[in-house]
Amino acid sequence: MMDIAGVHVAVTGGGSGLGEAVVLALAARGARVTVIDRNADGAARVAASIGGHALALDVTNEAAGAALDGAIAAMGPLRGLVNCAGIGGAARIVGREGPMALDAFEKTVRVNLIGTFNMLRLAAARMQGNAPDHDGARGAIVNTASVAAFDGQIGQAAYAASKGGIVALALPAARELARFGIRVNTVAPGIFLTPLLAELPPEVQQGIAAQVAFPSRLGDPAEFADLVLMCLTNSYLNGEVIRLDGGVRLPPK
Repeated sequence: MMDIAGVHVAVTGGGSGLGEAVVLALAARGARVTVIDRNADGAARVAASIGGHALALDVTNEAAGAALDGAIAAMGPLRGLVNCAGIGGAARIVGREGPMALDAFEKTVRVNLIGTFNMLRLAAARMQGNAPDHDGARGAIVNTASVAAFDGQIGQAAYAASKGGIVALALPAARELARFGIRVNTVAPGIFLTPLLAELPPEVQQGIAAQVAFPSRLGDPAEFADLVLMCLTNSYLNGEVIRLDGGVRLPPK
C-alpha cells in the first residue's frame, strides 16, 4: 500500500466540487496538497483551509510545467496527481438553429480530455525522477471520467466524447508509465451532489436521484474522494476504470 502521509499530491479542479472533496480527504490523511484551479480565489480558499499550496492554473496550458515545478519546490517531490478539472455543457449535434458550433465541441474536448492529458504528461515527467519505494513505485495518477462516457445522453455528444477519451487513455497510459513505476487509474462518477446540482430545487434533485438504482440519492463527494484515495494507495490497482454511480444507467434523455 502507498502511504500518503507526508506525500505531495496535486489535485486539479481542487477549488470546488469533487476536487475539493479529494483535497479535504487527502489532507485528513496527512498528505501535502497542491490545489490547482483556474479560479484563483477557489484554489486559495481551499488551500488555506488545509495548509496547502494554491496554484491558479489553466490545465490546458502547455507551459504549465513551470508552475508545477514551483509547487514541487514548495511541497516536495510530486508522487500523486488527481485530475478533477473539467467542464460540462449540453448541445445537440443538430439543433433548431442548425449544427452544433464546432468550437463548443472543441472547447469541451480541450478542457476535459486534453487538459487531463496535459497534466498527466507533465506530472509523469516529474514523477519518473522520484526515488522508488519498496515496491518500485514512483507515483500514482487518478483521472476523472464520467458515466456519460458509457451512457451518453442526447445533447452530451461533446461531453461524452471527452470523457470517453479519458476512459480510453487509462490502459495505454498505465502500460507506458509502468516502466517508471507510475500507476494510472480512472474513476467514472455518476450523479453527484456538486455545487451546480445543489442549486437546483429539491424536487428536481429528487427526480434525478430517483434514476439511481441503490441507494436512490445523489452521490456524496466524500464517497468519490474515498475511491480516489483507494486508487492512490492500493499498489496493485492499475490501468482500471471504475464506475461509481449507485448502479445508475442514464436514459437517452
